[in-house]
Amino acid sequence: MLRAGNVGLPNVGKSTLFNAVVANAKAQAANFPFCTIEPNVGMVAVPDDRLEVLAKISGSADILPARMEFVDIAGLVKGASKGEGLGNQFLANIREVDAIVHVVRCFENDDIIHVSGSVDALRDIEVINIELALADMASAEKRLERARKELRTKKEAQIEIDALEKILPALNDGRPARLVPLTEDEALSIKGLGLMTLKPIIYAANVSESDLATGNAEVEKVKKFAAAEGSEVVVISAQVESELIELPEEDRAEFLESLGAKEGGLKSLIRATYHLLGLQTYFTTGPKETRAWTIHQGMTAPQAAGVIHSDFERGFIRAETVAYNDLVTNGSMAAAKEKGLVRSEGRDYVVAEGDVMLFRFNV
Repeated sequence: MLRAGNVGLPNVGKSTLFNAVVANAKAQAANFPFCTIEPNVGMVAVPDDRLEVLAKISGSADILPARMEFVDIAGLVKGASKGEGLGNQFLANIREVDAIVHVVRCFENDDIIHVSGSVDALRDIEVINIELALADMASAEKRLERARKELRTKKEAQIEIDALEKILPALNDGRPARLVPLTEDEALSIKGLGLMTLKPIIYAANVSESDLATGNAEVEKVKKFAAAEGSEVVVISAQVESELIELPEEDRAEFLESLGAKEGGLKSLIRATYHLLGLQTYFTTGPKETRAWTIHQGMTAPQAAGVIHSDFERGFIRAETVAYNDLVTNGSMAAAKEKGLVRSEGRDYVVAEGDVMLFRFNV
């Protein structure tokens, strides 16, 4: 299951955002540093309006959305890489996630203390990024020393040495490892290190309610910074998310529209995460259930079947496939078949976003 970890300085809105997007979360959100010590973990359903439409067509008894795990990691501070502010523990939590959601404070509020005394998004980003780079540098240096010793008996250790020798100068300059070009073999050789600056990152610019639709000067700084390193930016308001969770589902869209926003923070964060990690969705549907499945872009039909169960991939025969829009336009699987829109795809078929699939396989 996809895991995303919220990181940032204390008092930037991480736990408030976590509580809001994970309805059953119990994280404490308080106006003092380190109010979160153990990482809070919550499962969220991936919002997808297509599920309801498919379920209606199929007369499904249940709807099962894809799920994603959010990890609320306590606030990091300057010196975290050397253990300041329980830094070692918190950094270990970051190594376990697939993507980092770096929550950046872009709002003014005299009632909420900023650990540095003022709001400065780029300064705050730099503090976190430097700490992650320093921690990665320590890990990479230790591993490089060991790999050089292993080279005497393991020729393949040279690939890892090459990768680390490319990454270390970047880390030393405070640049993330993800910006260093590596071959596929080099990237694979250091995967087990769990380098934090290799992980894709989304900057969640946390603004006040009044700035949600338009952003502000701090948000623009974050966008410019993220564009330079190829990262994503999502403008969110933890304050608005907290208010949304108190409203009935049918009133949330109207509330967001009154603020000039198109969607809530959860949808924005998940969409950005999927884009950043190269993920997409396909569906299975029938009278029993309609379900969304998350796969990597470029996966073939047997690989997609394997996400449901490994037996499906091993015994794959073919996949009956129809595009979501074609199925919806025609109103039923039978009508889509009559028009020749339901295809029989083999092992080499690359699954497209929104495909509705039925797998045939041998047990």
